[in-house]
Amino acid sequence: MTPSLSLRHYGPSHGSHAHTHAQVLWTLDGALELEVDGHARRLAAGQGLLIPPGALHDFEAPRSSRCLVLDTTDPAWLACASQPQHAQPVDHLARFLAAALQQGLPVSQALGAQLLAQAWGPGEMRAVLRSGRAIDWAGLQRWLQTRLAAPLTVSDLAARAGLAESQFRVRCLSATGLTPMQWLRAQRLERARALRAAGLPVAVVAQRVGYDSPSALTAALRRSAGRVP
Repeated sequence: MTPSLSLRHYGPSHGSHAHTHAQVLWTLDGALELEVDGHARRLAAGQGLLIPPGALHDFEAPRSSRCLVLDTTDPAWLACASQPQHAQPVDHLARFLAAALQQGLPVSQALGAQLLAQAWGPGEMRAVLRSGRAIDWAGLQRWLQTRLAAPLTVSDLAARAGLAESQFRVRCLSATGLTPMQWLRAQRLERARALRAAGLPVAVVAQRVGYDSPSALTAALRRSAGRVP
């Protein structure tokens, strides 16, 4: 996707979603309350957060908040930490871009996104990728098979793999081409297909692989296989 910079206003109305691209939030005014994959965060004015692809996040601003938002699939962001090491230059750039957008000035979305990534700076992830540290995916899958019914998070998977959550995200994308939650979903659906092939009812299978209802599992299998199981 083409990088997209936008100004957004958040209020007390609660929202929740996940997306397949990275999203960068920078709070210009007010405060934004977030929960990202089960972890609570609060962004005051002059603070930001990188939300990685696939991360479920809830958001609301009880007293309203205005943010600069970047939606991007640029892989450079996968090497960035969740927050910049130096917030001040990012804040200056974010406010310039926000003012240009608000005044309708011609702003190159691609250039603005590139400058924002450079100001944000790389995190520890580049060193992690260079280190070549491997994850025992077979062992992680075996551990997972008895826990699919639980509401697992990226933090749970990372802890089992012996990595920080941010490190696990990068390792997972590098090794599998999937975000951690996409990989977890694939494991659930693979197990569900095996249980259905063994003759178990959909309701039982849904419970065993962590879906809230048989219809939710059926819909997920339909999306992944292109047919109703």
